[in-house]
Amino acid sequence: MKKLSNSTANFTDSVIRRMTRVANQYNAINLSQGYPDFDPPKEITDRLAQVAASGPHQYALTWGAQNFREALARKQEHFSGVKIDPDKEIVVTCGSTEAMMASMI
Repeated sequence: MKKLSNSTANFTDSVIRRMTRVANQYNAINLSQGYPDFDPPKEITDRLAQVAASGPHQYALTWGAQNFREALARKQEHFSGVKIDPDKEIVVTCGSTEAMMASMI
């Protein structure tokens, strides 16, 4: 396979994955990942069932669902007093690792 880029050549696995291996090695409590030993509250699973039944059943836009970005912009403006444009100044990622990689690359 042809090498595409050297940008990520020195990257290692995530700290979360590494800490999970260490926790497993020493039979320790794993605080790096969420492995709950209990079910979510019934109110949450009931609401999930309602939302799942009503849809939509599509992936969100790559940069995040419009209503979510608007809610984030309102929250940020409330706490910072700075007006944020949800269409030009907010990007939603699939987690902190994606956000970090997108920023670095």
